Amino acid sequence: MNEQIPVIREVDGGIAKLLPDIDRERAWLLTVNGAPQSYVDLDAPTHLEFEYAQRLAHVVDCAADEGDPLELLHLGGGALTLPRYVAATRPGSRQDVVEADRGLLALVAEQLPLPAGSGIEVHGADARAWVEAASAASVDVLIADVFGGSRVPAHLTSVEYARTAERVLRPDGIYVANLADGAPFAFLRSQLATFAAVFEELALIAEPSVLRGRRFGNALLVASHVPIDTAALARRTSSDAFPARVEHGRALARLIGDATAVQDTDAVESPEPPDGTFSIG
Repeated sequence: MNEQIPVIREVDGGIAKLLPDIDRERAWLLTVNGAPQSYVDLDAPTHLEFEYAQRLAHVVDCAADEGDPLELLHLGGGALTLPRYVAATRPGSRQDVVEADRGLLALVAEQLPLPAGSGIEVHGADARAWVEAASAASVDVLIADVFGGSRVPAHLTSVEYARTAERVLRPDGIYVANLADGAPFAFLRSQLATFAAVFEELALIAEPSVLRGRRFGNALLVASHVPIDTAALARRTSSDAFPARVEHGRALARLIGDATAVQDTDAVESPEPPDGTFSIG
């Protein structure tokens, strides 16, 4: 096995590090300012190290019959973990990835290049500006995994943004966002209320310890105009190494409670994680 050495680079968002996994020859962990962003195994693109990435993959896996190509828009790029997964599991898919940090894109392109014919196009741009300019009804799945540091930017949390994202989706399309919050869930509840104002169907995927308010962590918001296959999602998430629950229907309505949709004028970024929640090194 060839010994890899860490790569450290200043990017737009701070200091990026690519750290080799000593147990997997061509696998790398990407961190930005000490916060893990992505894990990629160039020899095994279907290997997903992070739990939230596994859950995002479950949503994509349940979006269509196995192997069928899809058109996806990814907001937030990192090391392109999920686009690589989709390219491997759904050959022929067309994917656009939008990442605001051009320095990070350059680092990933240089050190972790995409295979030829991947069907993945990467764009250096602001996520909301890209969505606002995108063609209507042009994608099957829109994945929002955008963090400024460890916080979701405010301009990706409002009902105006949700309507813009909805416009880009096909009628049976699926929106999924990676969020982060802890009890009493003011941010998460407001996001559920915001997307409930635009989509008829909602689901939430998170570990029980997060849902019970025992710790701060990731939660996936899933939204669509058509019924979400929550049973299939629950089967997949419950069998993960770190099982997650799929909340929907009345349980989700109880969580939303009296929360109201967020407007551009009062939008705020997601809360600052407690020290050490997502940091390493």
